[in-house]
Amino acid sequence: MFARPWLLLLLVLPLLHLCWVWQRRGRRVVLPFDTAADGRPRGSGRFVRAVLGVGESLPALLLAVAVLLLSLPQELAAPRQKRALTNIQFLVDISGSMTAKFGSGSRYDASMQAINEFLDYRQGDSFGLTFFGNNYLHWVPLTSDPSAFRCSIPFMRPENAPPAFGGTEIGKAVLGAREVLTSRVEGDRMLILVTDGMSGDIMNGADLEIAKRLKRDGITLFAVNITDGQAPGEIVNMTRLTGGEVFSPGDTKALAEVFQRIDQMTKAKLEQGSAELVDWFAPFCIAGLAVLGLYGLVQLGLRYTPW
Repeated sequence: MFARPWLLLLLVLPLLHLCWVWQRRGRRVVLPFDTAADGRPRGSGRFVRAVLGVGESLPALLLAVAVLLLSLPQELAAPRQKRALTNIQFLVDISGSMTAKFGSGSRYDASMQAINEFLDYRQGDSFGLTFFGNNYLHWVPLTSDPSAFRCSIPFMRPENAPPAFGGTEIGKAVLGAREVLTSRVEGDRMLILVTDGMSGDIMNGADLEIAKRLKRDGITLFAVNITDGQAPGEIVNMTRLTGGEVFSPGDTKALAEVFQRIDQMTKAKLEQGSAELVDWFAPFCIAGLAVLGLYGLVQLGLRYTPW
């Protein structure tokens, strides 16, 4: 198909030229040396006439190729697969208990290091970061630039957090992160909660209500319980009802494996794109260069002369 099909009407010009080359009756000039030794006329022969006609037809073929190129020939390209976007919001606890020792540093240090490593597994996704205690603060908006995370580590350490962040209110923080994820229309939605505590705002059935809202919005909740004990049942309920899981790593190595496990459980999807029209110049360019080269050879001597 062609993007400018109306230009194909110009193909009548090379057609008229071909008709003129092959139908004309002129160029019958007889000179003395056109006769044989016995005085009879020497004919040119049909073969020579055909070869000369082909040579004179080449400019018309070049014009036809030029018209086809100006008409912008196109073809349907094979559908491409693209990586489906996943919006991942990290919800990191910065209450006072996150300063407790974990590995060579604190629970906060180990959590942020594991998150930074997780970002390398998920190139092409969008990431957001929310810190929480008694309140929550959306620190990094959803972005595909992971450097924003790496620059945020020193600024919201539990030691530097305002007094309003000293406690833990998980339910409030989860619902706040939910608003960030639901603002994105495109892509899947994932929430990763990193905490070492329990809060009263997810008790007495509140955990089930929160889980229902997350599931209705298509948000999968994963939780990392970064303590020595088992995760609270309310957190377990919220994660599993949304299709996620809760993990309780005992050391920094296990913490890194947790994020690898999350990556494996939520492998990026590939979306089948639709076929698109692309320019299809190659065969016409090859044909035009071939005709042009042949015409150049013809001009070296294979042409009609009346003498």
